[in-house]
Amino acid sequence: MNVRVMKYAIPLLFNIGAWRSFHYTGIIAWGPVIFGFVIIPLLELMINPDHSNLDANEEAIAKDDNIYDWILYCIVPIQYIVLYQFLTHINDPGLTTADTIGRIMTMGLMCGVMGINVGHELGHRVNRAEQTMARMLLLTSLYMHFFIEHNRGHHKHVGTPNDPSTARRNQSLYAFWLRSISGVYMSAWKIAGDEQQKKGKSFLQNEMLHYQLIQIAFLILIGYVWGLQTLSYFVIAACIGILLLETVNYVEHYGLFRKPISDGKYERAMPEHSWNSDHILGRIMLFELSRHSDHHYLASRKYQLLRYHDNSPQLPTGYPGSMILAMIPPLWFRVMNKKIDKEHK
Repeated sequence: MNVRVMKYAIPLLFNIGAWRSFHYTGIIAWGPVIFGFVIIPLLELMINPDHSNLDANEEAIAKDDNIYDWILYCIVPIQYIVLYQFLTHINDPGLTTADTIGRIMTMGLMCGVMGINVGHELGHRVNRAEQTMARMLLLTSLYMHFFIEHNRGHHKHVGTPNDPSTARRNQSLYAFWLRSISGVYMSAWKIAGDEQQKKGKSFLQNEMLHYQLIQIAFLILIGYVWGLQTLSYFVIAACIGILLLETVNYVEHYGLFRKPISDGKYERAMPEHSWNSDHILGRIMLFELSRHSDHHYLASRKYQLLRYHDNSPQLPTGYPGSMILAMIPPLWFRVMNKKIDKEHK
């Protein structure tokens, strides 16, 4: 296994950190959070972005190397092991309030980075087994409807007023959370309902209904086995994972819109319609999610093949740092609005 492949096993450090978080106290309980939102952002301020792409021969080799897929497959059982450890140890005797919050934050990070992010990557695959694994990961964040709306809604409407996941210029992150989370949920119901009617199925065969029932059953199981307090902690962690996802959506598409053509149609989604980041640490830790311009340009391209485009707008730093910046709206607007104006000259 070469270095190019091995680097994508580095995100598994989050899983090791989570295991330690759920078994130790003090600063260790906060380990993955500190690593993700303090250490990585600081390092990315010092390390230059890497805009290099694979050449044709390297891309052909990477495309046919199944180890890239198996790294993702392994994350599915690991995510459930991590969740089991969280549920089992979140109420350990002797925990301080800070320890408990650290463990919940860590689980929330796992819900976002491993549950939704890896679920997003597998959800773009056409193989039924991979799509099932995507749903399993999304279940750990109580966000299974993302599978419907992201693939059949967001990628179709990105950069238009019809997309709840595209942030408007001067829209704060917090206002975007309200609009995006509710909009994505309602859009998923509409997409599932339209497909149900198109295929002549009954409401009991509605895909969105199935996801709601699965998630309710999952919550009941957790509450029955571990109790209501542990259930409440898990729900908080899942919500943190969802907010992490929506913060990523915010920074990925803030203020970038496609031009209307005619009759409600818009130009094709191109690399210039998504913010890109080639900061290497964020790229590796999020399985190249930050090469988002190419992802929207060709959604079927696997993570290890995503490319840099010269005309893709660049974030000021990596995803973790950009997410922190987005949490301070005046500072975010000051930095990003200038970048938007420069892109539109």
